Amino acid sequence: MNDHIDKFIKHLELERAASAHTLRSYRKDLEEFFQYVKTKPEDIDIIDVRGFIAEQIKSGLKKSTVGRRLASIRSFFKFLHREGYQKTNPAKFVSNPKVSKLLPRFLSIDDIFSLIEKPEGIGLIPARDKSVLELLYSSGLRVSELSGLNIDDINIKEGLVKVRGKGKKERIVPVGSKAIDALKSYIVEKILLKSKNKALFLNRAGARLSDRGVRRIVVKYARMVGVAGQIGPHTMRHTFASHLLQAGADLRVIQELLGHSSLSTTQKYTHLDITHLMDVYDKAHPFAKEEDNDVS
Repeated sequence: MNDHIDKFIKHLELERAASAHTLRSYRKDLEEFFQYVKTKPEDIDIIDVRGFIAEQIKSGLKKSTVGRRLASIRSFFKFLHREGYQKTNPAKFVSNPKVSKLLPRFLSIDDIFSLIEKPEGIGLIPARDKSVLELLYSSGLRVSELSGLNIDDINIKEGLVKVRGKGKKERIVPVGSKAIDALKSYIVEKILLKSKNKALFLNRAGARLSDRGVRRIVVKYARMVGVAGQIGPHTMRHTFASHLLQAGADLRVIQELLGHSSLSTTQKYTHLDITHLMDVYDKAHPFAKEEDNDVS
């Protein structure tokens, strides 16, 4: 069984270019599944898979987590079947647990401007923090995409950034003038540091800024300006997409900018936009609500 898992993980790494985090998640999901069924892959049937999923839901796990584990099991058996190790895929017809779809949160224009303008002072760290916030909102990057940037990925003159997204797919994304100005100031500070590190963003020790480091920057300034709720780098990405859509940007253009492989992933922002439009309508239209003294 462990040999099959190792082969599957190797397949994901080499042929699907899965990240280290994704590989760890797949392995953990499969190990938990086999701890439950306590049998060889070839002896597993649909009842075993359904039993595992039911047990996961009963234990109180989020349905989104259970759905991810089912997806891992389904992919694993699909691989075994394709490679000739398994006659059938016992997880193929197991239904995903229904998950209530939560719309991603995004910030208002006033809140995002307050957040971005908050880093103050001179030196590498304030300049870096402002550049991080500006670039997240300007270009809608994932946290891993931003932390993975190298100095050569930024084209200051053309206002472009080369991004390595999921599956190591590269795309070119425009960078706004405000973000370019912030990056110019930061790069000067980085040059003065005489660092030979090729990473664009550095931590206080002079090493590449991690995903966690980026999150800490966003959370720190969100708290400083009083933005309530859970705010992180992904909130900046949602805000980028939502503001573009509200301004009339085409959904397929937003898809390209975000690096989504499927338009259906981008379409969730249409729901956000409709929510925003309905809110504006209710507040602004004279006939949006019935008058309290309407006696007809």
